[in-house]
Amino acid sequence: MSLAIAPYYLAFNAALLLLLSIKVTRERMRNKVSFGDGGVPALQRAIRVQANAVEYVPIMMLLLIVGELIGLDALWLHGLGLVFSASRVLHAAGLTQTSSRSFGRYWGTVGTWSSLLAAILLVLVQAAGRM
Repeated sequence: MSLAIAPYYLAFNAALLLLLSIKVTRERMRNKVSFGDGGVPALQRAIRVQANAVEYVPIMMLLLIVGELIGLDALWLHGLGLVFSASRVLHAAGLTQTSSRSFGRYWGTVGTWSSLLAAILLVLVQAAGRM
């Protein structure tokens, strides 16, 4: 079975992660900090935004790939991929602007967790149905 859907979400989220990594590098150059955060709030925030993506993107992409390989319906795959990807953009935008509560941070978290939980359950149900 080939992958027709998951690669699009994988590429989108990899591009988002690349952009977040570039933001970290720019802050490092701007503040002349080669390692750690140097106690610079803008760099601390950029590092945290990038790290948050690193914490969630790989497992969700793995779930989408496995879901597609085991025959999860395309509508579910697109729904999960779209909600997750939009949520990651919202979260990154919200956390980039402020360390406190924000619309993007709140709804980005809700969407990330909801799509992750749904993906876990759907993959488990689909896998159990194949036994």
